[in-house]
Amino acid sequence: MHFSARLLHVRPSARLIRRQTPAWTASFSTAIDTSTSRSTINQDEISHFSKLSALWWDEQGEFQMLHRMNPTRVKFMREKLTEIALEDDVSASIHTTEVLRGRRVLDVGCGGGLLSESLARLGAHTIGIDASSSNISIASLHASADPALSASTDSADSKRGSLTYKHTSVEDLLAEVGPASFDVVCSMEVLEHVDNPRGFLSSCAQLVKPGGHLFLSTIARTPLAYLITIFAAEDVLQRVSKGTHTYSKFVNPRELEGFFRTYTGESERPGMIYTPWNGEWTLAPRGAGWTENCNYLFWVRRPH
Repeated sequence: MHFSARLLHVRPSARLIRRQTPAWTASFSTAIDTSTSRSTINQDEISHFSKLSALWWDEQGEFQMLHRMNPTRVKFMREKLTEIALEDDVSASIHTTEVLRGRRVLDVGCGGGLLSESLARLGAHTIGIDASSSNISIASLHASADPALSASTDSADSKRGSLTYKHTSVEDLLAEVGPASFDVVCSMEVLEHVDNPRGFLSSCAQLVKPGGHLFLSTIARTPLAYLITIFAAEDVLQRVSKGTHTYSKFVNPRELEGFFRTYTGESERPGMIYTPWNGEWTLAPRGAGWTENCNYLFWVRRPH
């Protein structure tokens, strides 16, 4: 159960960072990143979520908050992609309901497929990957109940998306398909569960095509985040299983910004706020400085 973060810099349509430097990879020097191992997989984390895999599609259970968060994450992705597409071509006629059609999208750490299914239904050719075979099995089983969610990419139906799942890690997929393979790469609520976050982010970034987009969400490493996501959610309310979160693996917005500081192009980090009286997540209002202290989204574009 996560709470909030804020946007980074201001312009009329969004708060952005623009930097004119040449690299598309960067260092990630944070207190939580000391690993030099190539693998980003934490076997304890995989074991933990594998045991919970059967609960992914219980909207009132362990993953209730992710079900409620999903519409807000998708909304942000659609609106950001539409905004950038219109900036690239001011004469274009693009709507948020159409902006994902035909795009090749990778969902890293897809879990039971909550986000992957949503993206496929919006017309994206989606690949969901997860290091847990149990998660992939549950995701595949759930998708199989909907004939519209097939692996087919029939060119005769350009409005229809597709969905494929693979049991693999992001670094192994990068070795398999090569860099610059996807229009959009997303990894939601995953970064705080991996080993070697620098390597994880680097692999995700390398998979993005020039001009493409990387979307992330994670949790800030603050006392407020500990209070909400661990003490309240795990210990007191027991809304999520004990051991789901590890405080030392949370990533502050400025640390994530630091990883991308030598990227060219633009980035943005809006936060999300959970309102318990209606059970919904919303993007945080601009200028609300307190909102960067728990949950936030992050978007960055790879330069052409």
